[in-house]
Amino acid sequence: MKRIALLLFAGLLVMPALAEAQSQTEREVIETILANSRYTNQNLTTEPESLSKLGAVAFWSSGGMLQEVSREGSLGRFVSVNINPKHIQVITLVEGQAAVAMYYSEGTMHPEGADPVSNYRTRVTQAFVKEDGRWRLRASHWSALGPGSGTTQVVQ
Repeated sequence: MKRIALLLFAGLLVMPALAEAQSQTEREVIETILANSRYTNQNLTTEPESLSKLGAVAFWSSGGMLQEVSREGSLGRFVSVNINPKHIQVITLVEGQAAVAMYYSEGTMHPEGADPVSNYRTRVTQAFVKEDGRWRLRASHWSALGPGSGTTQVVQ
């Protein structure tokens, strides 16, 4: 019985350190998602530096084929946008190196060259990697969440 109590006590000493290590990645990725959203809402475009230097792939909420996105091209541009992430959950894959985030994205948007969307509601899954000390996107999947809608953009 004393041995079990000792093992439980030792486990309690180690657990906070493990939880803290994981929570650091979670906090950083959540802050990255919020900062990227603020940037887009304020600048009417996706921040190029939010993407990996290797680029990223994405399924857009409008449906269609897999899109390749790079810092130099394919960035979202808007006439107006007010989109906010909600209920962000982060799963750490490799502490301090790779994580997956899942959340909801809601608001309004008017992409350049497309119809405005007054009830934008999507489910989002994003894969992040840490490059040069910063969390960057490698993959995204945006799917419309009823009764809202995704974008009206079409695959080019």
